[in-house]
Amino acid sequence: MPEKINTDKKVGQYRFKDRCKHQLEKVLAAQSSIFIFGSKISNMTNLTVTEYINKLFAQFEPALKDILIKNAMLRDFGDGDLLMQTGQNMRFTVLIVEGKIKLYREGEDGQEFFMYYLQPGDACALSMICATKQETSQVMAKAIEQTRVLMIPIALMDQLMRDYKTWYYFVIETYRTRFEELLFVIDNIAFKAMDERLAFYLKKQAADLNTKELHLTHSEIASDLNTSREVISRLLKKMEQARQIVMHRNYIEYLM
Repeated sequence: MPEKINTDKKVGQYRFKDRCKHQLEKVLAAQSSIFIFGSKISNMTNLTVTEYINKLFAQFEPALKDILIKNAMLRDFGDGDLLMQTGQNMRFTVLIVEGKIKLYREGEDGQEFFMYYLQPGDACALSMICATKQETSQVMAKAIEQTRVLMIPIALMDQLMRDYKTWYYFVIETYRTRFEELLFVIDNIAFKAMDERLAFYLKKQAADLNTKELHLTHSEIASDLNTSREVISRLLKKMEQARQIVMHRNYIEYLM
């Protein structure tokens, strides 16, 4: 009889875990979740949560790695998928493990202003802030190539900040890095003419994406720099005449 009770308890535990997993999957699929358009991607690296954490976040202390491995979930997104929209509830914060994400600020008239990229090893500072304070998202985030993220429930944030120094320093460094990037963007807007802003933008795109072939349309650049397509086309032509770029049919070759 005691053995039967123990068996029943184990069955109950498995059923409880299945229900929890099912509920989490429902949350992830909900529109109110931070991530809304996840895709199934067949050619992503076949690594586990443990392998990603050991590879990209080796600085984390063993106990922190253990709690992340037990609670984090991998999620894939295709090129062009939206991860986050303005006004969405934040239920997770994320660590990027593959691909690239582009963050935008959306204006009242629907215009989009480019802020910065997130790459493997980065975390989304804004999702950390909003998740901790239980606020809605103030930015948009879009995958610009096939991307994979580690999703960490916000319920863990207070514990991680309180109990694990490596997480605390990681969050502080993430805030500092993003703040400096935003200051850089503000400096370019406030103190530079559009031709200088465009030159800086292309230089940063080449550095961030690690390529001289920039697959950007004139409209995309204009949207990122909050100007008109005509202005960008005219300035790109001047840059080409100055042999700073070469405009091909489907991409811009950066020569600097």
